[in-house]
Amino acid sequence: MSQLKLYGFELSGHSHRVSLFLSLLSLKFEFIQLDLANGEHKKPEFINKNIFGQVPVLEDQGRYVADSNAILVYLASTYDPAHKWLPQDPFLMAEIQRFLSVAAGPVAYGPARARIKNVFNAPVNITDAQNISQTVLTTLDKHLINKSWLVGDCPTIADIANYSYIAHAPEGGIDLALYPNVLRWLSQIEQLTGFVAMPTTPVGLNQPQTLV
Repeated sequence: MSQLKLYGFELSGHSHRVSLFLSLLSLKFEFIQLDLANGEHKKPEFINKNIFGQVPVLEDQGRYVADSNAILVYLASTYDPAHKWLPQDPFLMAEIQRFLSVAAGPVAYGPARARIKNVFNAPVNITDAQNISQTVLTTLDKHLINKSWLVGDCPTIADIANYSYIAHAPEGGIDLALYPNVLRWLSQIEQLTGFVAMPTTPVGLNQPQTLV
């Protein structure tokens, strides 16, 4: 059995960004699917792993690391001795932190919220979420003009943190065709060795088209 265990949910973008990064690092791990619908993440056994009762949680040699962005930092610091994914240059580190905040802020409140409204029927104002999505995607599309990656000349955890919910924005009714530089960036991530996709759901713009 692997020493690394990832407690998560396969349709969670937060869980996917960690499983994706583990795969990109060629790390073997055991994925433990939690039954969120029945509140398994709120039961005492899991609260002992993460006091906030949220997925994902990484277990490494009996220690627990919670919060997807924090897990990315931990994995990059522990299992990437070349410091490719989290460079030690102070400016690049600061830039990466900025984009981790984007993932936790406008991406979470925009594309992620619009998606969970359609996928899970969550009590979300989808219009507000779509408006936030438009703003952040427009900004990122401008940022990516003549850039391959969000920070620096190589992929970093900034790219991984932002990928999952942006790639699945169409499930929230958001048309990514309006953002060609974002689409190019997504494609480059998907071409990385070890890339694994998150399952898609037939909602939003992914709904099957009916012939009239």
